[in-house]
Amino acid sequence: MADVAHRANVSTMTVSRAFKRDTSVSADTRDRILKAAEELGYVFDSIAANLSSRRSGFVAATIPSINNANFADTVRGMTEGLRDSGLEILLGFTDYNVEEEERLVGQLLQRRPEAIIVTGGRHTPRCRKMLANAGVPVVETWDLPSDPIGHVVGFSNAEAGRLMVDHFVARGYSKLGFIGGDTSRDTRGLDRRRGFIAALQDRGLDASRVIASGVPPISMREGAAAMVEMISRWPDTEAVMCVSDLSAFGALMECVRRGIRVPDDVAIAGFGAYDLAEQSVPPITTIDVGAHEIGIRVAELVLDLLNGRHAPEDRVVVGMTPRVIVRHTT
Repeated sequence: MADVAHRANVSTMTVSRAFKRDTSVSADTRDRILKAAEELGYVFDSIAANLSSRRSGFVAATIPSINNANFADTVRGMTEGLRDSGLEILLGFTDYNVEEEERLVGQLLQRRPEAIIVTGGRHTPRCRKMLANAGVPVVETWDLPSDPIGHVVGFSNAEAGRLMVDHFVARGYSKLGFIGGDTSRDTRGLDRRRGFIAALQDRGLDASRVIASGVPPISMREGAAAMVEMISRWPDTEAVMCVSDLSAFGALMECVRRGIRVPDDVAIAGFGAYDLAEQSVPPITTIDVGAHEIGIRVAELVLDLLNGRHAPEDRVVVGMTPRVIVRHTT
């Protein structure tokens, strides 16, 4: 910093203020400092600066999967929403494992984030305690927990399952099945299944056609294998909801291989509104929960909380509305 200050003919304090975008530094002076820094290859030491300000400059977030398009879209939305704030995202990958989430939350909180964002509303007791005592805003996403720790931006996964039953019944289907993964890990997928089953029971329909296949996130291959089991055990099945668009695509491809016509012989639907579902032939009916918009709304909420736009005792819940996108497979 002293080298930059010498070259730009300013004090080291002015260099520090310029990198923090302090309004007391004129545009011309800032440009001169940044040019000097670029010529010298200088990178501002934000850690040293944050020690005095007691701010870390980052927001921590945990997601279950790094190769799931939905969660990638949510992180993209959060990144876009925070871009002009000077805050960056430090990301943790839980692999649908609440014990791993507990470990990551402990590690992330040691680094003093400005806020912490977690996916889902179910955590280990120790994780809940750490989040409740974090001393920073906590936002749970992709769920509507009955007992939120702090703030929420999410939707009801059970409602998503109910919506698909409503759609199937409206299309004239009554023998309905559900394909999902290991429900002990994917609690949001479990909620979709519960909502699906509850909607069937409310209508007096058979709710036994349920296949659990593989460890979340279940793949196209596992969706295909589950479809084989579904039609083998219940050959009269008329429509199937899959826990994700990936598994729905696998189920669809298995039907193509076996000469089963979709939707004439069996209808198939997914969840997540992936590009894959839209570009599939035929395109797959799905449920869109606005993954990117969730990220945007989370970022807006975090900034509002950090800037004091909500009272400390407020608990903000931003509810998103799932919607069925009807395509050829149903």
